[in-house]
Amino acid sequence: MTSIPAIPETGSPLTHFDAQGQAHMVDVGAKAATHRTAVAEGRIHMQPATLALIQQGNAKKGDVLGVARIAGIMAAKRTSELIPLCHPIALTRVALEFAVEPQTPAVRVQATAETVGPTGVEMEALTAVQVALLTIYDMCKAADRAMVITNVRLLEKHGGKSGSFVNR
Repeated sequence: MTSIPAIPETGSPLTHFDAQGQAHMVDVGAKAATHRTAVAEGRIHMQPATLALIQQGNAKKGDVLGVARIAGIMAAKRTSELIPLCHPIALTRVALEFAVEPQTPAVRVQATAETVGPTGVEMEALTAVQVALLTIYDMCKAADRAMVITNVRLLEKHGGKSGSFVNR
């Protein structure tokens, strides 16, 4: 496991706390605006019959993956309203991809978020994945309340002072 470097001002690796240990929004005013990208993923496991409903488009509430895509995009755009210390950022792109995994059975959701700015988009990508997965659950819960959301994680991020991170 990689160690996290301490932040010089506070001595803590947690950037959302000041020298007195108080929560604060990180000042990104002096940071360079760079192209930043983040990719996150997660899965929702379900009964084979539930997955078949999604694939056939026969879910009671309609096009499950289409609605989940829009929900994920909307969530990425509202991340700073949901997570208290996130900066509101101008997203230049949010894209969601869905992969049906019949052998599991599950649906994998992958979200990519991009911006040009002084702070990253990891939280936006992770939020998009979570809300897309929750939307799938909501739309299919009448058929399968035992669905399980798993393995939500950041796959990669690029840009900014810290450079690239790949977790594949």
